[in-house]
Amino acid sequence: MVNITAVDLLRFASSIPYVTEITSIPTEAPDAVHFISYNETFVTDILGPTVSQKLIAETSWEAFHEAGVYNAATNSLYITSNWAKDFSNPINVTVLSLDDYSLTSLRYPNVANANGAFSYYPPGTPRNSSAGQEIVFCDEGNLEDPSQLTVVNPATNATRVILNSYMGKNFSSINDIIQHPVTGDLWFTDARYGYWQFFRPEPVIRPQVYRFEPASGVLQAVADDFIAPNGIEFSPDLKHIYVTDTGTIMFSNESAIPTNPASIYKYDISADGKGLENRKLFAYASGAAPDGVHADTQGNIYSSCTDGVNVWNKEGVLLGKFAVKGGSNNFAWVPQGMILFNNNRAFEITLAAKGRTVRKDFGAV
Repeated sequence: MVNITAVDLLRFASSIPYVTEITSIPTEAPDAVHFISYNETFVTDILGPTVSQKLIAETSWEAFHEAGVYNAATNSLYITSNWAKDFSNPINVTVLSLDDYSLTSLRYPNVANANGAFSYYPPGTPRNSSAGQEIVFCDEGNLEDPSQLTVVNPATNATRVILNSYMGKNFSSINDIIQHPVTGDLWFTDARYGYWQFFRPEPVIRPQVYRFEPASGVLQAVADDFIAPNGIEFSPDLKHIYVTDTGTIMFSNESAIPTNPASIYKYDISADGKGLENRKLFAYASGAAPDGVHADTQGNIYSSCTDGVNVWNKEGVLLGKFAVKGGSNNFAWVPQGMILFNNNRAFEITLAAKGRTVRKDFGAV
C-alpha cells in the first residue's frame, strides 16, 4: 500500500496552514514512506504504476547513515554507520544482503570512520567486470588517524590507502565520492564534520571539492566557496557535476543555522574533463540539509534531506518527495528502484525511474 499526496501549488504558495499540513505528513506514519507530488510527472514518470514501499530492516543503532554501495560479487549493499560519539565504538560498515535482507556488521583495517563511498574500478580494470569491482571509502579519520581514501576488496576484506594528503596537508574529513565511468578519476568532497563532531583536529585546509587521478597521482582542488561540501554526483551525460552544501547544519552549534546553505550547486565539467566551471545554484532544499545526491537516467536529481528524499527535474523544479519521519541520510539505486536509509531503518521502494549507476553496477537497462 502506498500513500500519494498531490500538492496544490497555488495554495501551497499562499496558505501557511496548508504548508504545515503538507510538511507534517512524514510524522503520520513513522514506519512508512509517504509520496508527496509537486508535479504530475513525479507520479507518472518517477513512481510509475507499480510503485511500492516497505520497511526491510530496523536496528537499535544508527546502522544506515551514508554510502550505500552495491557490489556485484557479494550481491550486497555496503552502508556506513553514524558516528557513535564513542572512540571505542567508531563508525563501521553495515552490509545489507540483497538476497534476503540480512545484516552483517564489519570493520576494515585502515578505515577509522567511514562516511561516503562508491564502487571503484582500479586503473586498467574493465568497467563491466564484476570481478574487478571494489569499494572506495571516504574515511573521515579521528584524532590520531588521518582522513583518507581507502579501497576495500569486499570479497577478501583486504584494504589499501590510495590518498591521505593534499601537498602535505591532511584533509579535514573527506565526506563523499564518485568515480568517473570513463576516465576513472575520483571526485570527492571534504568538509569539517569530523571537527564539528569533536573527533577530528582543527582543520588546516579549506572545505573543497577535489579531483584525483588514481593512475598518476595527480590531485587538484577544483571548487571551493562552501561551508560544508557534502554529496557529489554526475549528470547522466557526464557534462555536469552536482555538489550539495549542508552548511545549515554545523555540529559546533546546538541548532541549525537557517540562513546557511541548504543548497545544491551545479557545475559544468570543463572541456578537458579536469576542472569545474560556471557554478550555478541548482536548488535550495525546503527540507534542509541536502546530503547524498544521485541522478536518474533522465537527469532528474534526488537528494536526501531532513524530510526525506527530494526530487528535482533538470531545471531545478521540485517534482516530489519521498517523505519519511526523521528524514533521509542517503539512498542507493537498485534495479527495482531504491533503498532509502533512515539511520535506524532501511526501506525498499520500487519505482519506474532508474538510477544513473544502475547499468554499470547491476547490468540493468
